[in-house]
Amino acid sequence: MFGGLSVPLDDLKQASRVIGAKQVKKAITRGIASKVFIACDAEPHVVEPIKQLCQQHQVEIEMVTSKKALGEACGIDVGSATVALLDNNMGKEVQ
Repeated sequence: MFGGLSVPLDDLKQASRVIGAKQVKKAITRGIASKVFIACDAEPHVVEPIKQLCQQHQVEIEMVTSKKALGEACGIDVGSATVALLDNNMGKEVQ
C-alpha cells in the first residue's frame, strides 16, 4: 500500500522508490519500504533474502512477470529484480 492505495505497476515511474536488491534491502531494514515488487524471473539467491526481510518487517510483496517489465515500469532501460516503494517520499534517506 502506498498512501493507503495500491500502486499500479504503471505508476512506479512517478512514485518515490528505490531500484535494485542492495537499495531495497536497505529500505526494508530502515523501515521506509511500504511495498516491494519482485520479478518472477529473478535469481532466487537475489530475491530470497529480500522476501525474508519483507516477512520480518511486514512489508507487502507483489510479484511481477519479469525483470524487464519491472525495469520498464520504473522508466529504466534495463531489467530489475526488485523495486521498493518508499513511505513519505523518503528516497534520499536510503543512499
